[in-house]
Amino acid sequence: MSDPLILVLDAGTTSTRAMLFDPQGRLHHVSQAEITQHYPRDGWVEHDAGEIWQATLACAQECVEWADGNDRIACIGITNQRETVVAWDTASGEPLARAIVWQDRRTADFCAEMKDQGHEDEVQRRTGLLLDPYFSGTKMRWLLHKVDAVKAAADADTLALGTVESWLVWKLSGGAAHVTDASNASRTLLMPLDGGDWAQDLCDLMDVPRAALPRIVDNAGALAETAPRHFGTAIPITGLVGDQQGATIGQGCLSPGETKATYGTGAFILANHGTTVPQSRHRLLGTVLYQHEGERTYALEGAVFVAGSLVQWLRDGLGIIDKAADTERLAASVEGDSRVVIVPALAGLGAPYWRPEARGVISGLSFSTGRAHIARAALEAMAHQTRDLAGAFAADGAEWTMLRIDGGMSANDWMARDIAGLLGIPVERPGFVETTALGAAMLAAVGAGLHADLQGAYAAMGGTRTVFEPAMDEDIRKARLDRWGLALAAS
Repeated sequence: MSDPLILVLDAGTTSTRAMLFDPQGRLHHVSQAEITQHYPRDGWVEHDAGEIWQATLACAQECVEWADGNDRIACIGITNQRETVVAWDTASGEPLARAIVWQDRRTADFCAEMKDQGHEDEVQRRTGLLLDPYFSGTKMRWLLHKVDAVKAAADADTLALGTVESWLVWKLSGGAAHVTDASNASRTLLMPLDGGDWAQDLCDLMDVPRAALPRIVDNAGALAETAPRHFGTAIPITGLVGDQQGATIGQGCLSPGETKATYGTGAFILANHGTTVPQSRHRLLGTVLYQHEGERTYALEGAVFVAGSLVQWLRDGLGIIDKAADTERLAASVEGDSRVVIVPALAGLGAPYWRPEARGVISGLSFSTGRAHIARAALEAMAHQTRDLAGAFAADGAEWTMLRIDGGMSANDWMARDIAGLLGIPVERPGFVETTALGAAMLAAVGAGLHADLQGAYAAMGGTRTVFEPAMDEDIRKARLDRWGLALAAS
């Protein structure tokens, strides 16, 4: 008899994928579709939630067909771009506006107003988050205040608000389940880290109706099931997780202090904080890593808004490269220290600065500068942003001795060596770098009873790893850090 398969739906920022894993962590099949990016104004980023749903369903159905039907699909795990907000009507089942993407900065003025009123310290103490446009709550407020259809649905009690996993579960279940997992709920500004449900006073602060919000559930368990019409039979949904928490689990960071960095559209670093609620004094974030049987494990997080999207901009915006993989060859072709610096504040600066008004800078240009220097500076920016976060983590008592990396950009050996060199610590990369989906598969496997716990799931599904040791001359490191500091100030 063939092994059962775990269907993972990975709803990312630039694409959505369906992936089939077995309980040993082997990837059997992938179906992928790109998601259209909409930029209606400076600082605004939107998606069509209907497109996300249709693309995700088509990919999932293609995977089920590849598996020769639904009999082998034991369960579904879903992982998603966090903080992106969808508003839909429960009567029609249709979105009421474009989804506001996590990168969107349109609520910056409201966040500044809330800070001026003195709310940030209390919000951070309770939610682990800062008052920044990044988080979901202010996006929900904007939709309610600016989109007539959203306000009308709220008045008619037919409004549903949620992040992408909530939207997908609602559609997959045929409207039977309006849920969110604790990891995604912890990114909204509306849920206290030490509380099991939405806080009414936080909802009031953001002017978000609690009745429109999903029910908060565990990250693993019998969470929902699909409507039979989608795959021919009901399939249990047994794992839900935000993408960065999923990658942390997929990297096996299951003990306090273990740290991973994911280099995807943005770059996100999470350190397992155990069962103690994190409180950062250096503008890092406290977040729920996962919740199982009602018990929470937490993480300390630093978020960089622009990572792989910088390489995408070099390709699509400037035409400097033909494909992302070109950056490794170009970076290696530059002899010595290139002296070109890119501060990729194309969507403001995230942790540890939190400056939504910052804009990108390219410095150190000369007549000898070519596209190879620009490509190399883009990769070096990943190391610089990571090192800035390393300093903040150390100041909060969570100094790194080793960093586990993943995400699409981490396949670049030149970048991995550069990060190890600039940080001065070993960098470890798994053989399978798409650990976000692996983490969702691990949670779904635990939720479906295929593995007893996450430790057992990782032992079975983890795989091999490559280690990059630090090797950078101290003079080069110091010169680079000095130039980075000057360029950062200019941004």
